[in-house]
Amino acid sequence: VSITGKGTMGDFQRTETWSAPGVVRVGAVFETETDRFEPSLIRFKYPLTPGETWSQSVRNSDQPRGPYGPIQRQVSVGGYESVTTPAGTFDAIRMRIFMQLDDETFWRFPTQCNYVVWYAPAVKAWVKQEQRSYYREKDTTSSALVPGQNATIELVSFTAGGG
Repeated sequence: VSITGKGTMGDFQRTETWSAPGVVRVGAVFETETDRFEPSLIRFKYPLTPGETWSQSVRNSDQPRGPYGPIQRQVSVGGYESVTTPAGTFDAIRMRIFMQLDDETFWRFPTQCNYVVWYAPAVKAWVKQEQRSYYREKDTTSSALVPGQNATIELVSFTAGGG
């Protein structure tokens, strides 16, 4: 799967490797980094059925095994909604994703992510995402959250692939 992103924070391109529809062997779960997932990441569990949930623990096999944990991901599938983006209006199914990344260090706890994703069957991909993330420092004098992502990403255009 070829992915191109363009925006105010910069442009990027990457190629993801999927072993089956929605099952990612090489790809990204946060920002634009590319990871090799072990086991493969279940991004979309087809058919996407309202009320469906799944949880998964995966590691980036490009990173050495360290003292901290793997990527923890939980997905809940909601109902269908009409979503308007610059690419058009789509009948999309809403999914909520809670994720803990594998980026803990000696000075901070892992990044916590709370995403809402709208997947449009007509596009065979997501058309809108709301991304929020944060982490906490291990400093005992403060329990403040350090903000990370605070973005809404919308589909501007797409080219349908084969199949």
